[in-house]
Amino acid sequence: MEIRELSVNGAWEFTPVQHGDSRGVFLEAFKAPLLAEVIGHDLDLAQVNVSVSAAGSVRGVHFADVPPGQAKYVTCVAGAVLDVIVDIRVGSPTFGHHDTVLLDDTDRRAVYLAEGLGHAFCSLADGSTVAYLCSTGYNPGAEHGVNPMDPALGIDWPTTARDGSRLTFELSAKDTAAPTLAQAREQGLLPEYDAVVAYLAQRALLDQ
Repeated sequence: MEIRELSVNGAWEFTPVQHGDSRGVFLEAFKAPLLAEVIGHDLDLAQVNVSVSAAGSVRGVHFADVPPGQAKYVTCVAGAVLDVIVDIRVGSPTFGHHDTVLLDDTDRRAVYLAEGLGHAFCSLADGSTVAYLCSTGYNPGAEHGVNPMDPALGIDWPTTARDGSRLTFELSAKDTAAPTLAQAREQGLLPEYDAVVAYLAQRALLDQ
């Protein structure tokens, strides 16, 4: 498996080796020991989520309070999405920056994002199916969002679908009403970078 560290600290891209023949394709989509070696601790798998999205659907930017936060290992098993990871950690050297990865059923890449980072994606095809391996379960009282269309984020959302047609964005009511990054910071919703680093360092010590 090929591993690439993204420009947002705490996020990586994983590209598996695919073995194909006349029957189809086989690949190792997730390897726990390899991920633990990369991130410095085991991924506590608490929940697996699956979303199916029409072309143009935008989900996110979502994040959870730290601790415990919610780390995610994300892949697209059908269709294609532009996956976006946003640094929303106040005090981080790359606060407000983001990186993108195309997740699809061709290269079958995955991304890992650590606790404290924001996550979003835009579906590039009808029926795009995204699977998330999550370190913690759903906790509505501790989960928040930033509006993905906030100009301050500078996300260059795609305007063309996988089939070449023009995308029409569709967001949930919750994501549409989500605060901007600046508003979320003013409201005290965003995680603090130093607190996230300390928490992850403690996690790594516990796994030794």
